[in-house]
Amino acid sequence: MWVEKENSLQASFKFKDFVTAFSFMTEVAFNVEKQNHHPTWENIYNEVKIILTTHDEGHTITEKDWKLSKVISEIYERFLK
Repeated sequence: MWVEKENSLQASFKFKDFVTAFSFMTEVAFNVEKQNHHPTWENIYNEVKIILTTHDEGHTITEKDWKLSKVISEIYERFLK
């Protein structure tokens, strides 16, 4: 699901509709705050694109990114059920 590209982890998530996509983003946002590691993301209707990189480490992939990507993937799996 996650691809390493341009010193970042990137993934795209699709949902049945906008409300489900936005609900996913809301749940991710709570976890982002807990980890104090904020992604770059975009939402267009039922798709959410997320880019993870550690800005204070020179825009590179760190353990913070891998940890958050795992949490986001777990949230996405719950939304697919």
